[in-house]
Amino acid sequence: MSLSNGRWAFFISLLEDMENAVPYITINSLKVYYESHGEGETILLLHHGFGCTKIWKDIYPALVQAGYRVVMYDRRGYGLSEKGGGFLDFYVSERFRPESVQELAELKAQLGIGPCHLVGQCEGGVVAVDYAALYPDQVRSLVTSSTQCFSQVPVTELNQMKFTKTFGELDPELRAKFIDWHGEDAESSFNQFRLYGGAYGKDYFDLRNKLRSVMCPALVIYPDRSFLFDVEQGVAFYSHLPYGELMVLPNCGHNTYEERPQEYARAILDFMTRQKSPSPRHRARISCAA
Repeated sequence: MSLSNGRWAFFISLLEDMENAVPYITINSLKVYYESHGEGETILLLHHGFGCTKIWKDIYPALVQAGYRVVMYDRRGYGLSEKGGGFLDFYVSERFRPESVQELAELKAQLGIGPCHLVGQCEGGVVAVDYAALYPDQVRSLVTSSTQCFSQVPVTELNQMKFTKTFGELDPELRAKFIDWHGEDAESSFNQFRLYGGAYGKDYFDLRNKLRSVMCPALVIYPDRSFLFDVEQGVAFYSHLPYGELMVLPNCGHNTYEERPQEYARAILDFMTRQKSPSPRHRARISCAA
C-alpha cells in the first residue's frame, strides 16, 4: 500500500512539474504564451498581425547560435495566448495599441528582461516602435520588417482591396497554416483580421511622428515585392528615424522572414555587430541584399 501511495505521490509531483514547465505568464488575468531560447543579450521577437511565435521558426535558431537569448511570445488573442472576454471588441478598439505596449512591458518585467533588442514583423513592428518611443531607456536597438509607415487611404479600404478572400476561400495550404497557428479560432480570427483593427486600426494610419521619437539605432528591412505595402513605405519609415538604416530585399514578398530567412537573420546579426563599433549611430545607411 505504501508503495502504491509512493507511486501516486510521484505521479502527482510529475504532473505539477510539467504544469510549472509550461511557458505561460499571467498578464491582466490572461495566460500569455512565451518561449525563451539561449543565453546572452536578449532579442525579443514580435510577430505580425496574423501570426504567432511559430512564424519565427526559421529565424531564432541563428540568433541563438550567435550567442543571444531569444524571447518571443503570442500577444493577447494570438496563438496559444488567451483571448479573454470581448477580444474582438478589444481588437478593433483604440485600446489595442497602448495595451499591447503595456503587455510587452509586463512580460519583460515578469521575465526579468532589462534593456533589450526588439525585432517586429509588420504589425509587430508597430508594437516595437510604440514601446521604443515610450520607454527609450529599455531598447538597445530596433529592427522592423514589412511594417507600414503611413496609409494613404483608411485601413478598412486598404484591407478590402488587399484581403479579398474569406477564410473559407483561402488555398488549403494557407488555411492549414492558420489553423496550426490559431487552432479552433482560426476562421473567426482570420475573418476579423482581414477587415480592420489590431495595430493598424481602421482609419488612417500614420507612424511618422512616432518614429521621430525612436532614439535607438534602428534597422528597417523591406521587401520590394510586398502585395500589401509598396517599397516606398520602407523608405518613408527609414527617413523618419533619427538613427535609421534601410535594407531592401530584392524580389521578395511581404513575409520576409519566410521567403528570405537566412538574409533576414544575417541582417539582424550584422546590424547588432555594427552597434558594437565605437560610433554605432549613423544617420544614414541604405543597403540592398542583392
